[in-house]
Amino acid sequence: MTVRGVKNDAEVELEHSAASSLARLRPFVGLAVPLLAVAAALAVGAIMLLALGTSPIEGYRAMITGSLGGADKLADTAIKAMPLMLVGVGICIAFRAGVINIGGEGQIIAGAILSTSTALLVPDLPSAILIPMVLIAGAIGGGIWGAIPGGLKAYLGVNEILSTIMMNIIAAHFLSFLLQDLLIAEGDVKIQQTERLSENADLPLLPGGTRLHLGFIIALLVAVAAYILLFRSTLGVRLRAVGHNPHASRYAGMPVQRSIVEALAFSGACAGIAGAVLVFGSQSHRLIGEGGAAGFTQSAGFNGIVTALFGGLHPLATVPASFLFGAMLNGGIAMQRAVQVPSAMIIALNGVVVIFVVGSLRLRERLQRWFDDRVGIETSKERA
Repeated sequence: MTVRGVKNDAEVELEHSAASSLARLRPFVGLAVPLLAVAAALAVGAIMLLALGTSPIEGYRAMITGSLGGADKLADTAIKAMPLMLVGVGICIAFRAGVINIGGEGQIIAGAILSTSTALLVPDLPSAILIPMVLIAGAIGGGIWGAIPGGLKAYLGVNEILSTIMMNIIAAHFLSFLLQDLLIAEGDVKIQQTERLSENADLPLLPGGTRLHLGFIIALLVAVAAYILLFRSTLGVRLRAVGHNPHASRYAGMPVQRSIVEALAFSGACAGIAGAVLVFGSQSHRLIGEGGAAGFTQSAGFNGIVTALFGGLHPLATVPASFLFGAMLNGGIAMQRAVQVPSAMIIALNGVVVIFVVGSLRLRERLQRWFDDRVGIETSKERA
């Protein structure tokens, strides 16, 4: 009997150890699957480069060097990553609440317009006051632009995918309208841009002698704030509960409709801050509409969605994901120069990466579910 009891204790200890090991491995699955997807996409990109008669090794070496080769390159990559990070963090909030925000482009523009208007109205305020004001204005502008489709979905049943896309178009045309007359800089040559905005609103450069500015710190703080909101606050519990099961949340007395509006407002506010950062952290320090809305937003409203998905819809994991895509965008330019491939090749390569990353989400969910099931099985055996 004693030997049998000792054997059972050893089995229980072994099962407990196995369950703990599986639980520790689960987070690495969420990271490994998208990384393998990127590797597979780059392999397809290598075939594309070979088809164009260029060396994939030279091309990818130029991409890595152009995005990570030195302090200046790293700073440029971080600058590219900033709007992706801010939009991606906002996407995490919306998706966790069960709503899909495709309106990052419009929310970036709305934040940029309101922050620019603030700087034009009170240009003489000191930097310590004006910089927070333009950032808050950007958050308000993006938040309002996100709350509108949120209200349409919550109270009128309008599909948020359609409404957020339409809001992108409205914002783009509104920006063009403003920069044709009301906000355009005075001069003989009419260019769709504002005058040079107040120097008191310029985001200060960070130490190190690069172009990296305060927007980088702001983006990191927004990511941390979003994490606290979603996972360390009662509001976050409510938003995630509504996203998980709105019917059960409504039965429990939670304000489901208000939660939908709040989620899209918070999501839009993050994108609106990105709009303010793009204006006041740029080298020209002005709002520019020349080249269309996408020329100003750098398509961060759409690329931020992929960044959030790559990070598993977790605000903190979106930070390294944004750096990866920022490195690809920044390094793609260096690749184009080094191996003389057309710009369409860089766009196609980014598109292949997006397809592979998004396509790997189902596999990641299945693997994580398998890990959860195995941990549950081992735990149940341990209790028995």
